[in-house]
Amino acid sequence: MRPILMKGHERPLTFLKYNREGDLLFSCAKDHTPTVWFADDGERLGTYRGHNGAVWCCDVSRDSTRLVTGSADQSVKLWDVQTGTQLYSFNFNSPARSVDFSVGDKLVVITTDPFMGNPSTIQVKRIARDPADQTSDSVLTIKGPQGRINRAVWGPLNKTIISAGEDSIIRIWDPETGNLLKESDKESGHQKTISSLCMSADKSHFLTGSADKSAKLWDTRSLTLLKTYQMDRPVNAVAISPLLDHVVIGGGQEAVNVTMTDRRAGKFEAKFYHKILQDEIGGVKGHFGPINALAFNPDGRSFSSGGEDGYVRLHHFDPDYFSIRM
Repeated sequence: MRPILMKGHERPLTFLKYNREGDLLFSCAKDHTPTVWFADDGERLGTYRGHNGAVWCCDVSRDSTRLVTGSADQSVKLWDVQTGTQLYSFNFNSPARSVDFSVGDKLVVITTDPFMGNPSTIQVKRIARDPADQTSDSVLTIKGPQGRINRAVWGPLNKTIISAGEDSIIRIWDPETGNLLKESDKESGHQKTISSLCMSADKSHFLTGSADKSAKLWDTRSLTLLKTYQMDRPVNAVAISPLLDHVVIGGGQEAVNVTMTDRRAGKFEAKFYHKILQDEIGGVKGHFGPINALAFNPDGRSFSSGGEDGYVRLHHFDPDYFSIRM
């Protein structure tokens, strides 16, 4: 499995996202310029220029016409995927950390960081079909709990919003009223910051990764803890295979300490675990720094990883990957 090395970012990667067909891969990094690539051969298609700070997150609409990006420049921008034109900019008074389209692409949920005395918020914006009609009004604003909210996503059928972040508790909100419906158990849940959250393809369960060196699998409706995958390093990124019962988990030591140790000591590989049995299947090495972003192609036949080293590595699985027996 020889990876395709995709060099286009000058700063560490923050997020990766495939479109629904799996032919395009969108990447975000701290260099202000989200990029789109062909997902089969890793050729760079284009960039989306306009942000003025690190881009933390992106999402692409179901029909691959709209891209939404959240940035540290305190804006969330809406783009035309094909032309790279900026269609609209939602401006906030603190950095935007996470963005996620609802089913149907009519709404987007955005989280903003605590900043200059403003608390963290979860906001829902309505996306107009015609960009000329777009307004910046929030349908819903939830004043967040303590600390940063690193990820907020829509639950099944847009009936809930699931958020997770610095205070290590997963919360489920009602998007109509903004009421808190459930929160994860402190004892069985994560003990440190939750860095990442990934929904399964059918939204029945989701995976979270945390600085407490573990990843956990949860039931979306009941918020029951299903599985725990123990690592020997902080987890920065997680992804669930849409095809097999596999999860991939990436991380590594803090970026601050990277230069002081041997490349092998940093533990910068992406590790595959069996989703049900919780056993480690194998690892994919290659990055020269912590892995900050992971994504599976929707067909489950390839995956990509983005690192602190500024590279995106695109891996197409060998045939024998599909016949691994546990």
